[in-house]
Amino acid sequence: MNQQHSPAHLTVVYTPGSQLRDPGRLFRHMFRDLAASRELAWRLFVRNVSARYRQTMFGYAWAILPPIFATLVFVFLRDTGFFNVKETKVPYPIFALAGMVLWQTFADALNSPMRMVAGSISMLTKINFPREALILAGIGEVLFSFLIRLVLLVVVILWFGTPVPWTIVMVPVGVLLLVALGIAAGVLLTPLAVLYHDIEQALPVLTSLLMFLAPVVYPPPEVSRGSLMMTLNPVSPVLDTTRAWLLTGSPEHLTGFIAVSVMTLALLFVGWTLYRLALPLLIERMSA
Repeated sequence: MNQQHSPAHLTVVYTPGSQLRDPGRLFRHMFRDLAASRELAWRLFVRNVSARYRQTMFGYAWAILPPIFATLVFVFLRDTGFFNVKETKVPYPIFALAGMVLWQTFADALNSPMRMVAGSISMLTKINFPREALILAGIGEVLFSFLIRLVLLVVVILWFGTPVPWTIVMVPVGVLLLVALGIAAGVLLTPLAVLYHDIEQALPVLTSLLMFLAPVVYPPPEVSRGSLMMTLNPVSPVLDTTRAWLLTGSPEHLTGFIAVSVMTLALLFVGWTLYRLALPLLIERMSA
């Protein structure tokens, strides 16, 4: 079904046929609706952030408690010999906490599209609005949580007296790529998650497994199997490079970082197009 908007944006005309028959018009509408959804996205962001921490005892501290507890566990396991990790260029608590903060940012981005669509089903079935607003609001929440965790990370770095390299100016590039990679994968999974709730149930398990297949709490392995494992996991070069920019200033996987950047841009556009085409059909099914 093809969706057309009148010039005044007051009516929506539905015509038979796939929107892919005129990709130029489809892409123009996509970017136009993306620009038009900014104000709604901001309102959704403010509403969701306020609602998330409204009736909690610790409030915004919930954004930093998971990476703190996870880091403390791995530090304890390493110090007691249960978890063997080679020496890192910075104190291990900083290394592990930086990895956990960056990983949590990716995981939040991965879950964001599915969470936003699932939490907005009532609104989707009753109101016509640019669906891109949900994705933008989700990205805002992910970045907001990252900034809270970044404050914690800066405090820990200052506590240990670790010098900050000039490459810290490149950290936003790495963070945005982690968010984009998570959003791209999440948007691709969202139509399936709406149809089959198994995706939503299985995602935490898969995310936990993927974390241990990335150098989150350990340096990238040098053996052949470990190197292959890191190569197959697209999160690995992005996370490791971003952490190196933040802590040591000497990234070792820039080639992989660039390759994942190109792949992420392609996946993001494909996922956005699929989201745009599939969501009206899914809304019709949900409202039936």
